Amino acid sequence: MDKNAIIDRAKDYIAKETDPYFRAEVEKLLADGDFKELEDRFYWNLEFGTGGLRGVIGGGYNRMNTLVVKSATEGLAAYLRKAVPDKAAALTLKAAIAYDSRHYSAEFAEAAALIFAANGIKAYLFSSLRPTPELSFAVRYLGCDTGIVVTASHNPPEYNGYKAYWNDGSQVVPPHDQGIIDEVNAVRGIKVISREEALRQGLLELIDKEVDEPYEAMVKSRLFRPDLIKARAGEVKIVYTPLHGTGAKPVEKVLGDLGLPVITVPEQREGNGDFPTVAFPNPEEAAALDMAIKLGKKERADVVMATDPDADRFGIAVPAKAGGEAGEETYTLVTGNQMGSLLADYIFLSLRETGKMPAKPVMVNTIVTTGMQKRVAAAYGVECVECLTGFKWIADVMRRYEKDGSGKTFVFGCEESYGYLVETEVRDKDGVSAAALTAEMTLYWRSRGKSLLDRLDELYVQNGYWQELGISKYFQGPEGKTIMQGIMDTYRSNPPKTLGEIRVTGFRDLARDGGDLPVSDVLQFFLEDGTVVSARPSGTEPKIKFYASCCAEVGSGGLKAAREEAARKLEAIKKDINRTIGNF
Repeated sequence: MDKNAIIDRAKDYIAKETDPYFRAEVEKLLADGDFKELEDRFYWNLEFGTGGLRGVIGGGYNRMNTLVVKSATEGLAAYLRKAVPDKAAALTLKAAIAYDSRHYSAEFAEAAALIFAANGIKAYLFSSLRPTPELSFAVRYLGCDTGIVVTASHNPPEYNGYKAYWNDGSQVVPPHDQGIIDEVNAVRGIKVISREEALRQGLLELIDKEVDEPYEAMVKSRLFRPDLIKARAGEVKIVYTPLHGTGAKPVEKVLGDLGLPVITVPEQREGNGDFPTVAFPNPEEAAALDMAIKLGKKERADVVMATDPDADRFGIAVPAKAGGEAGEETYTLVTGNQMGSLLADYIFLSLRETGKMPAKPVMVNTIVTTGMQKRVAAAYGVECVECLTGFKWIADVMRRYEKDGSGKTFVFGCEESYGYLVETEVRDKDGVSAAALTAEMTLYWRSRGKSLLDRLDELYVQNGYWQELGISKYFQGPEGKTIMQGIMDTYRSNPPKTLGEIRVTGFRDLARDGGDLPVSDVLQFFLEDGTVVSARPSGTEPKIKFYASCCAEVGSGGLKAAREEAARKLEAIKKDINRTIGNF
């Protein structure tokens, strides 16, 4: 795009943006003649993708700001009226809106709520920050037709985002996603209404405890052994961090109601969009748990827990060995794949022991999640169904089973990126319920003389030692998409014959043939030893991601030899991937 076109787009934005802060940012860039920055902000529009919006906060069409949020909501409202015409005609459409602790989250959430109100759609707006899973619950509980949560999940502080949900509480999927995108792209004018007028007409309603209390009650109701918790809750000490996000209130309330001792990291308890104590507010990052682990050592905690800013992701660290003096014990981080395997095992075991296992139980995970979970599920007679990456696809499988008459019952869903769902009242990953169930699971295995790591080792002996690899490469700026596409095209047109010196025996291109899965820009390589390597560009960030899951059977050399074998394989695969990426 040439310089004059960029400048014209900047002037057009200034004329339309009502927020003085964002408008002034662009005015200053024009006055300073900073064309490089103007180009990055205006070379294209921040895309409303299949999950919504995510981008750097700032003025411009390629940034997260009030104008972009309003335009997106105007398009969503237009699609909603077309998709549910009877309710639109009767003026009974409803939307729920929540937001996290990021900068401008509250402002963006209210802006979206007022756009719904201006379109005659009643907006239920949480009065303060709430977790993403509670928004999903609220959509279903309040009988809403759509929902929005303003969050950028675990991204750095300069980001914010906007996720759109449908009436079943899940993020939008086909055909609604593309229909919403088309309406967003077609927006030419934005309806307006004041907060005062929206409240007066009953088109805006602030909510809090009327959803908080049933959500928290639901989480507690999904536990398997309330009597065990009641009798022995004091035996498990928990240190928890919400990483400056939304999790403190619900996690403390649920675990506190159960009588479980919880110590929240004081420096990270309150919401803060700067995330001042962590480089990345993401429990997937080991450094994000440093402060919690330090407190865990001091308090001799049995488990250290963390949720990300919108409390949908959940991670833990546990003592590497039982006992030890205060301050001497080391803590082991449990990966998302390991946590998913532990929870799957505990849920299936509990369903069987309590006589509640359904006739056709199904767990759902993604195509990049560890293969270990298939073996764990099979041992309990549970079917393991794969879907595309992203929890909306897990929710899509849940929806399908509820309607297809197959008799299949969803019992657990998880993905490798620290996402778990143990209930059906929510249709997104839920860090709050994962925290509660993990506390119960820790107590259960303790009552049998085992730690979570002891149980994990038992699962490895039974199912093989599984280890995973993740590589993320970022490509910023206008040329980033081109580079990522070039990498994918190279793998697509000339698939490697070996990876890590292991022969590739199968290749799947989901952009051309997804089989039972929706078409997606994902490549998978199936290696001779059972290792699976996947590659996909992120749908929300300027990065390409690679995943590898491999297994080493536990033989006469025991777990130590199996760990060494898996590590060797993954290191060789990593070198091959980095060599290919280095050519771009």
